[in-house]
Amino acid sequence: MVMTGNGAAATAQLQPAGDSGQAGDIGAGTGAGSASVAAPAGGAGPTARPVVSVIIPVYNEENHIGEVLRRVMQVPISKEVIVVDDGSTDGTLSAVEKERRETGDLIRVHQAMVNMGKGTAIRIGLKYATGDVVLIQDADMEYDPADYPALLEPILSGRADVVYGNRFHRRIQGMAMRYWLANRILATAATLLFGRRIHDEATAYKAFRRDVILGLDLHCSRFEFCPEVTAKALRSGMRLAQVPIWYAPRTAEQGKKIKWRDGFHALWTLVWFRFMR
Repeated sequence: MVMTGNGAAATAQLQPAGDSGQAGDIGAGTGAGSASVAAPAGGAGPTARPVVSVIIPVYNEENHIGEVLRRVMQVPISKEVIVVDDGSTDGTLSAVEKERRETGDLIRVHQAMVNMGKGTAIRIGLKYATGDVVLIQDADMEYDPADYPALLEPILSGRADVVYGNRFHRRIQGMAMRYWLANRILATAATLLFGRRIHDEATAYKAFRRDVILGLDLHCSRFEFCPEVTAKALRSGMRLAQVPIWYAPRTAEQGKKIKWRDGFHALWTLVWFRFMR
C-alpha cells in the first residue's frame, strides 16, 4: 500500500520512474520549499526533474523518522523524498504520513506488507527515483542531512560518479568496539580486494549518479547493499569520492538493527563479487 499525493491510502503502487532518463545538467535548488518533483501517480505536477532523490528505507523507527524527515526537508536543494516502509509494525507509517501531509507531494511513500530488508527497500525506492542523483538516508538519527552539500558536490561538479561519506576521519565517541572493529575489517577488505583505498565501506551515506546505480544490477536484500554496491562500483571503474561526515552512533538497546552475522555476510559479499561474479 502507498500514500498518494492527496493523502489518501491506495492499494495501487506508485508509478515507477521511466528507464529512459539519463543524468543531465545538475543545478542546486533555491530551498526545500521550492524543490521540483516528478508528478505522483495519477496526478499532474511539475515537469522539472529534481536534482536529488533521497531514498529512506525505514523499519520500526517511529521515534526518529519524523525528525529525520524534517531535517531532510530543510536541506536547501531541489529534491524528492522516497520513503520505503519495510513492513513496520509500530507507528512509523503514521509518523511518516504526518510529515507527508505537511509537505504534500515532496514526500512519496511505499509501504511493504512484510519486512524484506534494507537492500530490498532501497531497490524498491530506486524504481521511483527520478532525480539526477540518488542519495541513501537512514531513518535513525545517526547521520545528519546537513552533510548533503558535501556529499553531492563531487557529483554535481562532475568529479565523481559515486560518493561515500567517511565517518572515520575523526575519533567516533560512543561507537561500540564490535561495530568499530567490523567497520575497520570491511574497509580494509574492500581496499585489499579492489586496490582502492576505502575509508568507510559500510557508511550509510552513499550518493550516486542515478544512471550509475541503476546500471549496477543490484540483487541485495538486507545490509549487503553496501558491499554489493561497493564491489560493483569499484569493479566497473566508477570514479569514487570520499568526504568527511558527522556521525553519532547508537547502541542495540537504542534500536540499532545490524548484527554480527550481517558483518560476516558483508565480508563474504565483497569476496564473492571480487572473485565469483
